[in-house]
Amino acid sequence: QVQLVESGGHLVQAGGSLRLSCAASGLSIGSYDMGWFRQARGKEREFVAAIKWNGGDTLYPDSVKSRFTISRDNAKNTVYLQMDSLKPEDTAVYYCAARMRATLLSTRNYDYNYWGQGTQVTVSS
Repeated sequence: QVQLVESGGHLVQAGGSLRLSCAASGLSIGSYDMGWFRQARGKEREFVAAIKWNGGDTLYPDSVKSRFTISRDNAKNTVYLQMDSLKPEDTAVYYCAARMRATLLSTRNYDYNYWGQGTQVTVSS
């Protein structure tokens, strides 16, 4: 049974930092491109970051570029999202997702095969 378990979500003040983790079981993330998405209350799920199976490439939307960093440790079967300079508009439930290796990274949630349950990030102003 595949499980992706996110952790690290918290309440933080604007300008602060958080590091999210996504621990996988039931699959080896070394065979998967990994992504982070988020969903704010009343909004659609949106792409936050993605990383190639070997860490060789990353992708971010403009809204988080230069503030967020995705990384992975295949030996620990874990993916991370370092979030700096947080803003109130970053408040959302953050989800980890896994996608079978592909030529290009994807920003589309329907391209991903497995999802975690999410972790809440709240940024106060």
